Amino acid sequence: MARDILKTLKTEHDELRGLFAELKETTDRGVKKREGLLEKIEEALIPHAKWEEKVFYPAFKERADREGLQTLAEAISEHHAVENSVMPEVHAADAGTPEFAGRTKVFGEFVDHHAKEEEKTMFKMAREMFSAAELAQFDEQYEDWKQSDAASALVAMEKTKAGVKGVVKSVMQ
Repeated sequence: MARDILKTLKTEHDELRGLFAELKETTDRGVKKREGLLEKIEEALIPHAKWEEKVFYPAFKERADREGLQTLAEAISEHHAVENSVMPEVHAADAGTPEFAGRTKVFGEFVDHHAKEEEKTMFKMAREMFSAAELAQFDEQYEDWKQSDAASALVAMEKTKAGVKGVVKSVMQ
């Protein structure tokens, strides 16, 4: 099968949907399971989102028309909302509480909405903007980047940032 960044990103969206579905099925007593699933979600989501922001979105922006630029603005705003509000709120809740369950439900809904919008609109536009060879090259770059020390450091930094914001939110409540 030929490499294709859009197929890779779609596969990752599907994996995240599965993790959120599994998380939704947990109970307040399943603290370790909830914490483990949140860890897996963040380890999958953060590199995905950061690579899109640093590589894919700028390349998309260079070739986008007005409609594409609007779609891109929506995607970036959704990334920022998750990073700056939704994830910190999840981290502000104790994993053994209904608040955690509610906040992770919203987190999952946000990610699912964003993924559906990307798949339906942005990916369709990208198929017209980029050649198969370019999509394959993006896929190779993404795979290499995910294995890099820079990606690992970025994931650690973003998780720490969400945790710190979560602590601040819980203190302010």
